[in-house]
Amino acid sequence: MRYLECRLAIVPYEEGKEVAIAWLADVGFESFVEESPLLKAYIPEEEFDSTCFREVLEQLEQSFQVSWETEVIEERNWNEEWEMSYEDVIVDEEVRVRAPFHEADERFKYDLEIEPRMSFGTAHHDTTRQMLAVLSEKKVSGLSVLDMGCGTGVIAILAALKGAVSVTAIDNDEWAWQNSLDNVKRNGVTLEAVLLGDASLLRGKSWDLIMANINRNILLQDMSLYVEALEPSGELWMSGFYEEDLPQIRGEAERLGLTYLSSRASNRWVVAGFKK
Repeated sequence: MRYLECRLAIVPYEEGKEVAIAWLADVGFESFVEESPLLKAYIPEEEFDSTCFREVLEQLEQSFQVSWETEVIEERNWNEEWEMSYEDVIVDEEVRVRAPFHEADERFKYDLEIEPRMSFGTAHHDTTRQMLAVLSEKKVSGLSVLDMGCGTGVIAILAALKGAVSVTAIDNDEWAWQNSLDNVKRNGVTLEAVLLGDASLLRGKSWDLIMANINRNILLQDMSLYVEALEPSGELWMSGFYEEDLPQIRGEAERLGLTYLSSRASNRWVVAGFKK
């Protein structure tokens, strides 16, 4: 099978690539290779729809500077190509996130094996990596934990490995939900539940620690439900927004009765914590 390779130069790159990947995946692109400042996207030639592709480009151009070119690529070993471009992620001296084709490393106390597929949350992105770093620093043994917007399930899996008494993972994307189920099994952990749905599933339930890695608009929309689902003295950590969004996120959290704990940023992406 021949593939079409689309090479996009996006400015600013870090923000634009995430949006581009999501939108291109929606129109049939199957795999992506990040080679900053280029994003390479691949789709079977016979499945390429030039009209849909042009619509995605027009949407991207409303927010980013975009230039692009395409090339037909002859059949090759795509798994090998992907593996060569996919690196493991070392979160800290105790936590590593690796793909199935990477060898286990006993130097890491928590060596998570994650098959990313098309799901967000491989730990390569600053938001996921920072959330993992926060979780790595916390003592969660005996706590109940919610991974909201779980993607690959990597945060829920680390919480379970660290001894959380119960862990729930939720995502509204069916592909991510199935990916999380598979990764939970792959890492040999047991979760309370892996659910397909949105924040409405939180009603009537509660957790000691909620980790929500989504985006600014959804966080603001659903924050009242997160707060309602927090146990007394529980903590809510959120990511998926930029430094300039922190005042709005903090303002809403404090309006709902939470106390600001701290925040950190990487490439303008922020993770912030609050206590009930």
